[in-house]
Amino acid sequence: MKRIMSVFLTCSTLFLSQILFAQTNWEGYEHLFAPVQTHVVYQTKLPVLLDGKADEPDWQQAEWTADFADIEGDKKPKPLFRTRMKMLWDESNLYLFAELEDPNIWAYYDTHDQIVYHENDIEVFIDPDGDTHNYYEYEVNARNTLFDLFMPLPYRNGGIAIVSWNSEGFQCAVSVDGTLNDPTDKDKKWSVEMKIPFADLRAGEHVQVPFDGQIWKINFSRVQWRTEVVNGKYQKMKDPSTGRPWPEYNWVWSPTGLINMHYPERWGMIQFSKAKVGSELVDFEMPADEKIAKYLWLVYYKQQNFREKNKRYATNLEELKIVRNPEFSDALKINLIATKLQFTVQIEAKDGAVLSLNETGLFRRIQK
Repeated sequence: MKRIMSVFLTCSTLFLSQILFAQTNWEGYEHLFAPVQTHVVYQTKLPVLLDGKADEPDWQQAEWTADFADIEGDKKPKPLFRTRMKMLWDESNLYLFAELEDPNIWAYYDTHDQIVYHENDIEVFIDPDGDTHNYYEYEVNARNTLFDLFMPLPYRNGGIAIVSWNSEGFQCAVSVDGTLNDPTDKDKKWSVEMKIPFADLRAGEHVQVPFDGQIWKINFSRVQWRTEVVNGKYQKMKDPSTGRPWPEYNWVWSPTGLINMHYPERWGMIQFSKAKVGSELVDFEMPADEKIAKYLWLVYYKQQNFREKNKRYATNLEELKIVRNPEFSDALKINLIATKLQFTVQIEAKDGAVLSLNETGLFRRIQK
């Protein structure tokens, strides 16, 4: 960071009152700025029994999330089968319940850290501080086989999955409404109940027990493969022209806008409430930072595309075709500080804090 500040080629500054809402600024990037899903998570009244069924009173009172959609959003058809989630929490854990309708339930992987997304699965992605770095992924199939990993930063920024990381306190139970791995009948659904301890989410983070009103970035994904039955077993259908399996369906809670879950800035958000489930309704309050951060991410996405074409980063906003637009009166400033190899883009929020994003996708709030 110091090198960027001291050896920059140029510093480009524009006012948000002058830029960013002209159609030309967002054209081609609209899919990356669709509204994300939000959900308020309430506290449990009684201990949660993990049996994969979620039939306790607390679960009955917890609200369902919106049904899952295609990962690319509205431009793709709705999922073939319904998927939805519920969430609860207490002073030690986040509890998740997933319900996945499926007429053909199958899973053969049965060993921890097998790559279960090569079969049908349900996946959880958690970035507690929302900086897009140091996040967690949990994947579970219908045999209750877990694949858990830690991501220091997204794959797009050179991240390498740390599969050796284990969520030691994680617990999970699966319930199947049907018959696992039996192609001779039709199934209804399978459900997964998870307990994720807050203590397990401290690799590269300073995660403590959430406070009332705290917001985390989180998302859920369902991988679903096309299958056929061969010799009494399910197997993936293959494209005759390539001999390889057809691409999987990716159905998610909050669409990222492209076929890639590793865009943490595009995940949904949960807001922790200390209200007991069923006792009152709490409104989700969108953080003011989220409204501003989209301007930083527009610069980031344009910088990545610019570098791909020009083998360097743009050193000013004009090169990125971010144009002036005098229609808006917001007086916040956006600053781009860049070399050909690195960049930082910043906006000062109304409370004086600086929102910062660099070429690695690291998002920070710097309090002055």
